[in-house]
Amino acid sequence: MKVLILGGTGDAVKLAAKLVSIPVEVITSLAGRTRKPLALEGNVRTGGFGGSEGLANYLKELKIDLLIDATHPCAGQISWNAAIACTNTKIPHLMLLRPEWQKVEGDRWIEVESVEVSAQVLPKLGQRVFITSGRQQLEPFFNLALTNPEIWFLIRCIDPPDLEIPNSKVILDRGAFSLEGERQLLKDYQIDVIVSKNSGGDATFAKIIAARELNIPIVMIKRPQMPVCEQVINVEEAIAWLKLHFAT
Repeated sequence: MKVLILGGTGDAVKLAAKLVSIPVEVITSLAGRTRKPLALEGNVRTGGFGGSEGLANYLKELKIDLLIDATHPCAGQISWNAAIACTNTKIPHLMLLRPEWQKVEGDRWIEVESVEVSAQVLPKLGQRVFITSGRQQLEPFFNLALTNPEIWFLIRCIDPPDLEIPNSKVILDRGAFSLEGERQLLKDYQIDVIVSKNSGGDATFAKIIAARELNIPIVMIKRPQMPVCEQVINVEEAIAWLKLHFAT
């Protein structure tokens, strides 16, 4: 049996490692946005497919039996492409989608639909901004910096961003992050507002707790709408799904 994992998350790395003990051939596909991805077990391919049609052709050419979508919860488009491609090729398809973070008492979230909207609301919330939404969509903050030179940005990402934002500092780091470390970072840089995507999971959740403790608002970018398909919330459930199909 041949399994294609659409990767890009720590869950995908854990899943590929677990599948070593099962007699299946594993291919993990990465979009290539992270220059130094975590090491992966099995075969790895890098780059896009060319939309749902290109992915469908790849599935047929490589005779893929099962597809597990373990991409970032905020990626969106690749999950739709996977759903369409698997429907057209009649290949069983699973989405490994970790639960969203849930707002609790003490959280000051301003929930928005996109990165663009997050940049629009920032001037009313603070002047020392911590951007944790990744390096791919920084243009709205670049434009904001040009029109609001009083705003200062702390940007944390895994790889150096291609776009240099005026009046900013970049920190290159990869989670998991500790609560103590996040709390101290917010204090050291006098952060008064955070921008985050609702990615869920434990690796970057400490900033949510730290912001709650320090009464710092978070502009929380909602996840995009996902296709309707079989879903699980963790690696163990994904393996159980795969073994069920393997048995049949």
